[in-house]
Amino acid sequence: MTVNATLATYSDWSYAGATVVYVLALLLHGAQFAATRRRVDAGETEAAQVPAPQLASVSTFSGSLNDNTDARRQEGTLLDPTPGSGSAQRFGRMAVALTVLGAGVHAASLLLRGLAVQRVPWGNMYEFGSSICLAAVVCWLVVLRRHDVQRLGVFVMLPVVVLLFTSGTLLYAQAAPLQPALRSYWIVIHVFGAIVSTGMLLLAGAASVGFLIRGANAADPARFAGLAARLPAENVLDRLAYRATIAAFPVWTFTIITGAVWAETAWGRYWGWDPKETVALVAWVIYAGYLHARATAGWRRGAAWVNVVGFAAMIFNLFFVNLVVSGFHSYAGVG
Repeated sequence: MTVNATLATYSDWSYAGATVVYVLALLLHGAQFAATRRRVDAGETEAAQVPAPQLASVSTFSGSLNDNTDARRQEGTLLDPTPGSGSAQRFGRMAVALTVLGAGVHAASLLLRGLAVQRVPWGNMYEFGSSICLAAVVCWLVVLRRHDVQRLGVFVMLPVVVLLFTSGTLLYAQAAPLQPALRSYWIVIHVFGAIVSTGMLLLAGAASVGFLIRGANAADPARFAGLAARLPAENVLDRLAYRATIAAFPVWTFTIITGAVWAETAWGRYWGWDPKETVALVAWVIYAGYLHARATAGWRRGAAWVNVVGFAAMIFNLFFVNLVVSGFHSYAGVG
């Protein structure tokens, strides 16, 4: 199979361009975060600051970007009850606009890579990492279209930029045909499921981190005072993490099942306790525990910790298991 070097070069340029645009979006999200109006009184409770209609929409999980519209309030929109300053809102709009632009350029880089090698553009760690980042950004933009949580943007875009930079430098691989072990239609189904679920779980992990910061500040106002005051409300972050995880969990389950089917086709067994299989199952169990804990009264904070541990297991599986541990999935490493 011949590789189109011209398209591969354009793909690399688009990847670099998307990375630069994302970095600018991250900086603008940071500027928005810094410019966000802090609470008037550090000791003032959140309930005292939020007008009654807004508070009701948050607490009953039926808020709206426009709290005066009852019909939209019933749709379950997440409401951030603490508006930022005018400059913060401008920074936020600019950051979102750049994120949309970056996502378009990013998608073009993957499309060009696929056309250059005439296959799906997730055949090695470089392409896989790039695909996960695009999935995370698309999920973030979908959330932003319905929910006013822009101030979480710095927590979402930071890991995206780090992963994108790592994939484009340490994990970069020249455009090439698929390795023989990956030449199966299952790479389209199984790996695509892994990409989508990991992208959604990145968003859930960022929301849980924000929730834990807000919770630590509520328990001790001296902890993370400046940081927590600029984050969305605890209920908003908790609901966002739960919604993202409950959407990703079936996809991750599907990914594990299709991986087992592919393993039987390729290696003659459905399950062999390969390191990647094992850690993927561990992550599945952790997320199942999160969903159970989240549904248990009084366990919201503990559930958030479980969610963060679950995403740490996903990152461990993505990097350490793929690149360090020897196993049947070692061909998915660099190159």
